[in-house]
Amino acid sequence: MDCRIGCAACCIVISISSPIPGMPEGKPAGVPCVQLTADGRCGLFSKPERPAVCRGLTPSADMCGATSEEAFAILEVLEQATAPSPRSKPTRDAH
Repeated sequence: MDCRIGCAACCIVISISSPIPGMPEGKPAGVPCVQLTADGRCGLFSKPERPAVCRGLTPSADMCGATSEEAFAILEVLEQATAPSPRSKPTRDAH
């Protein structure tokens, strides 16, 4: 399966914790990557500075669905399922 032109769901929906050129702290979920081109492609696609997590993403029906809208929905579910749980604040014993 090839990426759908203009989809860019994986460049928007998922969070990336590793540095990206132009985004040294990575990117939060829902924020478009600064390397996303106007036509919805990765500006780093064949370059060595492309983050390993991005290189590891391979378009598949399980991840991309049949439409860009499905890709956004699937990736949102995956992002939520794999997001670290918020740290809970320790409670203090009342004495």
